[in-house]
Amino acid sequence: MKLAGKVAIVTGTSPNIGGGIAEGLADEGATVVCVDVVADNAIRCADWITKRGGQALGIAGDVTDEGQVAAMVARVRDTYGRVDVLVNNAGILGGQSVLEMELERWNRQLAVNLTGTFLCTKHVARVMVERGTRGSIIVIVSTAGHQGQAGNIGYCTSKSGLLNFTRAAAMDLVRHGIRVNSLTPTATDVEEGLARAAGWGRARPEPRGRALDFQKMLPMDRLPSPRHYAKAAVFLASDDAEMITGLDLRVDAGALAKYWPWIPHA
Repeated sequence: MKLAGKVAIVTGTSPNIGGGIAEGLADEGATVVCVDVVADNAIRCADWITKRGGQALGIAGDVTDEGQVAAMVARVRDTYGRVDVLVNNAGILGGQSVLEMELERWNRQLAVNLTGTFLCTKHVARVMVERGTRGSIIVIVSTAGHQGQAGNIGYCTSKSGLLNFTRAAAMDLVRHGIRVNSLTPTATDVEEGLARAAGWGRARPEPRGRALDFQKMLPMDRLPSPRHYAKAAVFLASDDAEMITGLDLRVDAGALAKYWPWIPHA
């Protein structure tokens, strides 16, 4: 197991991407602390990992509140003695155009997506430095952080900010042996997240259509699933990536590599 003996914190552990990454880290031997502002997401994610034979703890908390972040990290440190891995996944999806975006919604989206990542990184890194842990911090971005998307000003802005946050934090922490990298997902197949939610005991929601046929636009002709992001997170968290820092690892089925007008499977 690549992460045996390591303690990992994952923020934003809904059944979709965050829950998939938490599950993938646990499958590779990590003890996983599942953190979410929705207590049910944190608890059910941890319970699911435990039922599958892993070690996990669920903690409810708001990543925009520094007191709550500090208390969460202190609890993990006091419970397990260390933190080896942090996955900054908590975020608010969607949004509005620059003409329509209310200031309150803008502030909240940037607070969760950008400031929450800063606060979790700050407090986890302090514990890593204090304990002499050569840890790994992973920041979940989005293809929307690399390109402009109409009607999504807050999300695009905050996710693009995370790309350079990752590079700057990597430079701040490199002398402590702490690696900081980002991971870019794209539009994601919903089936795995729905199956995970059912495993958690939740009713299956009614399917919702998408305005765009993302699969048709991807060179690899299929959408990634949370398990694909989990494998990339395991790699970045493991000693296999010991010489990698400040990198953005894209798991996007070729979305950002293709020439923009080409629709591969039209």
